[in-house]
Amino acid sequence: MPNYMMLIYTPTEGAPSPDDPGADLTHWQAYRKSLVDSGMLLAEGRLQGADVATTVRVRNDETLITDGPFADTKEYLAGYFLLDCADLDTALDLAARVPHIHYGSVEVRPMVELTPVDAEVDRARAQA
Repeated sequence: MPNYMMLIYTPTEGAPSPDDPGADLTHWQAYRKSLVDSGMLLAEGRLQGADVATTVRVRNDETLITDGPFADTKEYLAGYFLLDCADLDTALDLAARVPHIHYGSVEVRPMVELTPVDAEVDRARAQA
């Protein structure tokens, strides 16, 4: 089955009220459990806020390090779920169920399928 990355975005301003379902950790735990129980969850991660991000660029052979995110946006990347789904429609349906979907957003992207050479490189990296 194809893999899909669900990128979870949260608004930088206007946090939900404490009684909002998207702010309730138990809703996130139940959502995660449903992904685990379905067998589709491959990986997940939650990121710290964009205020602690550091951006690295190399221009004209000079490394430039900047505090904060690369772009000033109204939303920031808060985390992700990597899923093994039957198809894009399944991934989109799961994205529509993310607990904060009524005030945040979820970007769904298909992962690039590895070629045999890529898989060998990944195995070598894992053994290093």
